[in-house]
Amino acid sequence: MNHTVGKLLPVDGFRILKCGALPTNAHHSLTHLYQPIIGRLAVSLYQVLVSESELTDVQSVQSHHTLMTYLSAPLDKVYDARRKLEAIGLVSTFKKSDEDQQSIYLYKVYPPFSPNEFFMDDMLSLLLFHELGEDKYQQIKERLTTEYVSTDDYEEVTVSFDEVFHSTFTEGIPPEVQPKRENLKDRKERGPVLNFSRVDFDWLHQSLKNRMYPSERILTGPNKKLIAQLASLYNLTTLELEKAVTWAVDENHQLVAEELKAACHDFMKEKPSKGQTNLLDQRQKVKETSDSIAQSKGEQFVDMLEQISPRELLEDLSGGNRASDQDLKLIRDVMTEQGLAPGVMNVLVHYVLLKTDMKLSKAYLEKIASHWTRKNVTTVRQAMNLAKAEHQKYQQWGKQKSQKRSKKEEVIPAWFNEQKKASSEEPAIEKPVDTSDIAERIKRLTNKEN
Repeated sequence: MNHTVGKLLPVDGFRILKCGALPTNAHHSLTHLYQPIIGRLAVSLYQVLVSESELTDVQSVQSHHTLMTYLSAPLDKVYDARRKLEAIGLVSTFKKSDEDQQSIYLYKVYPPFSPNEFFMDDMLSLLLFHELGEDKYQQIKERLTTEYVSTDDYEEVTVSFDEVFHSTFTEGIPPEVQPKRENLKDRKERGPVLNFSRVDFDWLHQSLKNRMYPSERILTGPNKKLIAQLASLYNLTTLELEKAVTWAVDENHQLVAEELKAACHDFMKEKPSKGQTNLLDQRQKVKETSDSIAQSKGEQFVDMLEQISPRELLEDLSGGNRASDQDLKLIRDVMTEQGLAPGVMNVLVHYVLLKTDMKLSKAYLEKIASHWTRKNVTTVRQAMNLAKAEHQKYQQWGKQKSQKRSKKEEVIPAWFNEQKKASSEEPAIEKPVDTSDIAERIKRLTNKEN
């Protein structure tokens, strides 16, 4: 089901207010810096809004069907592109209803960062780094940014305002010429829109004080912004941020930004699902589930996949051996880039491993993961059902990616076998999932701490 349906209609009107002139190198910023992050359609929408703001008056109302025509895109795609522009700080959206209860939107369009400003923003530069990779990132940065010239060997001789103008310069100016202070609120800080409330800075202050650190010196305005950016980018908890900040404080009680980024990146193991409890509670739930007589083995297996982490699943499938850093990094990248829940990622890993002779293929993982993202798969059961329904398609994808592999007997997950007994038109979610060795796996996982 499309979550954007009804949130925006083609007949809804919009006005455009351009806030500030575009820099001379705006096309470089949009093409090489913003587009890898927000995508081509979002950049095209931004360019259309800028162009329309220059050709029409701010009071002119147009329908969103105009944007659909210009972009040759359906409204849901235009809506998603607008949300990306809002999140990255290029557009602010306001809404009201007219006398006929028709919605009218006001789009405030802000100029993009210049390359120098872009790379000074920690969150934007990190996003671009993850999209392009280190080599391309460094190449773009060197090409687009201007070389810094130190003024250490110079003496500043700039004159002050008072040396040129008198203090009575503004006296006698009519009130209508005076700047309107209420308009200053429109001069918002550009850049990605962050949710600072997700970070409990009071907790961080107290934690640093308990460790005898000068929290006021560490949690400065710029550092708090960086912490909020990393928390939003990597989806970290306050406890994880506390550990990362403590790790990144040097001997002079200064927060080292690069060490903080590295520490936060290490904590990015998985995206927690809604209502996720701590690991001990999860294992207790799995143990209670395995002891429940009312549940079938298939239901126990579904619950287990929802509760354990991909790391635990890898270790279980490898007989308790430690999961390799390479496999964990591969799973982390696919899961975070495609926005998959941990349980859904577990189904994907389980399916791919048994389909590829216990080898993780990045291309195969990414292709199925992107398909599940487009299908809005959010639960373990949805992932299992889609894997069953699209098995033949996935089998062809696997053959395309592994043509050199020798022919072997096909191995598929045990929970997949139930599909052969069901009608193709019968919802698979109603069928229990059968497995042969689930009880032993659950027992091994839940007793791992004992």
